[in-house]
Amino acid sequence: MSGSRLRSFLVTISEQHIQSILSTIIDPTTGKNYVTAGAIKNIRIDGNDVALDAELGYPANSVKTDVQQQIATALQAIPGIGKISVTASSKIVPHGVQGGVKLIPGIKNIIAVASGKGGVGKSATAVNLALALAAEGANVGILDADIYGPSQPQMLGITQKPDSLDGKSMEPVIAHGIQAMSIGLLIDIETPMVWRGPMVTQALQQLLNDTNWKDLDYLIVDMPPGTGDIQLTLAQKIPVTGAVIVTTPQDIALLDARKGLKMFEKVGIPIFGIIENMSTHTCSQCGHTESIFGTGGGEKMCRDYQVDFLGALPLDIKIREHTDSGRPSVIAEPDSQIAQTYRLIARKVAVKVAESAEDHSAVFAKIIMEDD
Repeated sequence: MSGSRLRSFLVTISEQHIQSILSTIIDPTTGKNYVTAGAIKNIRIDGNDVALDAELGYPANSVKTDVQQQIATALQAIPGIGKISVTASSKIVPHGVQGGVKLIPGIKNIIAVASGKGGVGKSATAVNLALALAAEGANVGILDADIYGPSQPQMLGITQKPDSLDGKSMEPVIAHGIQAMSIGLLIDIETPMVWRGPMVTQALQQLLNDTNWKDLDYLIVDMPPGTGDIQLTLAQKIPVTGAVIVTTPQDIALLDARKGLKMFEKVGIPIFGIIENMSTHTCSQCGHTESIFGTGGGEKMCRDYQVDFLGALPLDIKIREHTDSGRPSVIAEPDSQIAQTYRLIARKVAVKVAESAEDHSAVFAKIIMEDD
């Protein structure tokens, strides 16, 4: 190629041209183009070589390579382009919470996992969601907010009591790479919690505020079922970025799930979406798939309230066996379809967090009034 012809190619390679091309490329996880999402950073052009960073607002271990390839393939359409280098990474930042509630040190975002009633698999969903976010590259913790019936110690396979280095605060227990805290780690497993509401809400606040959470991108709060004292405390005193509702397709479960959704709406906590658990069951003997609890209930609820349908999980004995054994599905069978579904849902939830308004309270200077 002659020098003059090469120079004509080089002129076409500009930052604006790159931005223009990538503004047409959709991130499959977010459904938005990379430029609008603010993901394209630090474009470097050296002759006809191009390098750039793709900074994703969600943990993306499963899809980083795909993102890099997608962007590189799009840029190859530029005439005369040379070497293309794309680096994909994730950056999780704190996002806004309900008015009048301050963020907790060591925690960027709090996600409540709730259900209107018990028995819909909420706790199993919460722990697998936490582990899926961690598998995608985030620093994650889980708080078992069910004071009367804590189940996370069993599901995570932990029995040791939390350490206290100063006699006042507690260190979270590490299980499968995530930080965990539960009242179940502080009492005997057979001790019933015969407490009235004020004691329960105080216990929740102590578990949250007296635990030395360490640089969490997300804290998953496994809520008790219903719309009682714990939920009210969560809404009034705990900085919640958003909530996820877990239900089954059954009409009775959906009725209660709607109450839970409306409760979060009333207190100003965004609903990130709905997860439909026990959606279908496939017989292990004959392979026949059946919708035991009905069909389409979760999606209809999403349409009624204009919230996102995050995904559906099957009624599968392995989910129960894995949590009972202390090794939830994301850990026990990380390559299984169930684990991949949890990871897909986790990325969707993380995207909903990323789309929330960022918290900028730390950038404002404090004003101190002093007498002359």
